[in-house]
Amino acid sequence: MGDGGGEGNRVLSPSSNNMRAFEQVRESMHSAISMNKTEVLDTVLSDFSEGYFSLSPENRRKLLLILAKEYDLNRVQVRQLINQYLSLELPKDTVEEEGLLSTFYRIERNLRHSLQPLYEVLFERLNTHPGGLKFLSILRADILCILAEDNIASLRALDSYLKEKLSTWLSPATLELHQITWDDSASLLEKIVAYEAVHPISNLIDLKRRLGVGRRCFGYIHPAIPGEPLIFIEVALLKNVAQTIQEVLWDNPPTPEHEATCALFYSISSTQPGLAGINLGKFLIKRVVTLLKKDMPQISTFATLSPIPGFMQWLLSKLASQSKLAELEASSHPSADRSTSSFWENILKQEEESALLSLSEEFAAMNNGMEVMLHILTSKNHDWKNSPELLAVLKPPLMRLCARYLLQEKKRGKALDSVANFHLQNGAMVQRINWMADRSEKGLQQSGGIMVNYVYRLGNIEEYAQSYFSTGHIHASPDLLHQLEVVIFFLKEITRST
Repeated sequence: MGDGGGEGNRVLSPSSNNMRAFEQVRESMHSAISMNKTEVLDTVLSDFSEGYFSLSPENRRKLLLILAKEYDLNRVQVRQLINQYLSLELPKDTVEEEGLLSTFYRIERNLRHSLQPLYEVLFERLNTHPGGLKFLSILRADILCILAEDNIASLRALDSYLKEKLSTWLSPATLELHQITWDDSASLLEKIVAYEAVHPISNLIDLKRRLGVGRRCFGYIHPAIPGEPLIFIEVALLKNVAQTIQEVLWDNPPTPEHEATCALFYSISSTQPGLAGINLGKFLIKRVVTLLKKDMPQISTFATLSPIPGFMQWLLSKLASQSKLAELEASSHPSADRSTSSFWENILKQEEESALLSLSEEFAAMNNGMEVMLHILTSKNHDWKNSPELLAVLKPPLMRLCARYLLQEKKRGKALDSVANFHLQNGAMVQRINWMADRSEKGLQQSGGIMVNYVYRLGNIEEYAQSYFSTGHIHASPDLLHQLEVVIFFLKEITRST
């Protein structure tokens, strides 16, 4: 017998197989963009999407870069058309106007066409292909993963174009508002459990409670992705605005629905990573408010109980940098006034620092209150949450600094906290921050257990959204503004002393 080593029986290496598969997917992508034979287009699109899923992450990246660079717009043609356009003289005589304007119209039409990249054809065709919209969201999720590691200009342009297309195809007019109940299909309920991103659903009893008496769950469903909400929101019907998540998730029995006067949005979760940056939540909240107001006229308050995901990261960074700065200046200039440094920011009041340093002998040996606070907040298992003494000392500075973080810390003129920015741009106001409102591991790690109530005042939603969008102004309750004024006064005192 032969040894199987002949040319006809050669076994391809895994790398050769991968390259062959990649080239097949690349060819199907090219065909999906360039071909005009509609009778076989569905088959080509299916081959492309199925082949794409078979690729390794490295080959997906390679293919997406080819799509972004080789199927971009024709800039040579764009420049030629612009030069033609600029060479035209504006008509001066009304008699000649029609003839000259027709030339303008023709070049403008051609210019619009030339400014459309070739990959738009692929996106448009996939959108009308069965399963294509879901595939496009997965495609964009892969693009975002690549961009998170490497900011490639051509890929950023591809992402921007695809995001714009998805925003159009997922307009509120195309989305169905569906109330999710215990009677829905098992597959849909499984997706609710899997995608709940704010407060994980622990078991079927927990899920049944969230869909039962005194609770509502609504989701946006697109006809092209049936049985799978793109985003969903959970609502608790209560007598008053809840201050802790424990009241919402674990208290029994629920408020009788006829006694409820508050609709509390306590969780909103997006199910598609590829739809990041497309604000479906804005439209969902407004439609749910309208629906609840119609079905339950006695509901007069629409509020949230929201996490503050960026607070602890911001605070620990402040404590670490300022504590280190204080330590360095104390060692190099023992008699110097730290407040004269342009980088110095004593984020603790004198009485807060004294209280922290006097907690125990262990802490008294530390250089400053910020070091003590940093040590406590980063302790293993968040042991501080079980100490009444530590909680009493930590509460004043944490609540005060949280008010500052929510109302004063900005990024590009908007709230630094992502959840705050979401609700504020939707027209909410910051009503109240709540101490030890979420004692879960996630809640303590993200925000030291603090949560915030945002309130949607029906008569002010558009006004608040517009002022926030145009000027970055954050509307807040008088109590919270008072806490902020204390922060501002304290910072001004520091500035004045320097």
